[in-house]
Amino acid sequence: MRHSFPGVVRGFLLRFRFNHSSKRKDLIMIRMSLPIAVKSLLVIAVFFAGEEKARLEGVKCPVAGKPAKTENTAAYRDGKLYFCCDKCPKEFAENKAKYATKANHQLVATGQATQATCPFTGGEVDEDTQITAAGAKIAFCCENCKAKAGKVKGDEQVELLFNDKAFDKAGFKVATGK
Repeated sequence: MRHSFPGVVRGFLLRFRFNHSSKRKDLIMIRMSLPIAVKSLLVIAVFFAGEEKARLEGVKCPVAGKPAKTENTAAYRDGKLYFCCDKCPKEFAENKAKYATKANHQLVATGQATQATCPFTGGEVDEDTQITAAGAKIAFCCENCKAKAGKVKGDEQVELLFNDKAFDKAGFKVATGK
């Protein structure tokens, strides 16, 4: 089960209750527990930061096409988009329709969006038809749909498989907080 960093911290703080029967004991407990708590939070932060960086390996900014970074983000379809610089989120916000296909692709490539149906027919997915399109895994209902996707490559394939219509037809769901 995956936990978000704020959720882990919130859970720790809720469990970290004090017995108010003795103020001196409370102060001793706080002094002894605080360094451990701080170290624990740092370990958790490093873990989640490392996990996020691993998800971005090979992922490109939907605006500039350069490698995406964890510090430049924007919300999109209940997920998080990653950009190469602090200017690209602003450009994306002003022209979402222009960058929607690459944004949809990034949600799949980073594992935030999961597919339910075929992007061409809306039919049930056959896992044996799965391909990788520019770093994002996608499957189809049959070999004919797989062949249709295989006829194009690169940006043309990304446009065919991850445009808004195909993304919606494929029933992609974005897991919030991922």
